[in-house]
Amino acid sequence: MTPKRAEELLDGGSVYRVFKGLVLCRQRILAIDTVGEGQAARCHMTLDEAVVLTQPLPRRPFQGWRYFDGKDAPPDLASPGDSAHVPQDLAARLREIGAW
Repeated sequence: MTPKRAEELLDGGSVYRVFKGLVLCRQRILAIDTVGEGQAARCHMTLDEAVVLTQPLPRRPFQGWRYFDGKDAPPDLASPGDSAHVPQDLAARLREIGAW
């Protein structure tokens, strides 16, 4: 289904991916189109090729659309070439114990 807030998503919105109970990355949404009509209608989304790693955020997997307010979205991690990069599994463990 095409999201009800599609126009909002095109203004810098992203699709966030949940892996094993954690949001770990995102891709920016470039376009959202409805393809077909009636019961055959479906949503076609064009995403940026770049996958941006985010700070791990606990989240149950879900189907359908969920929206993050800007303040609730997980912040991006440094790119792998940056000295501040921490492996995803280590960052998740540090957050679990409250050390980061």
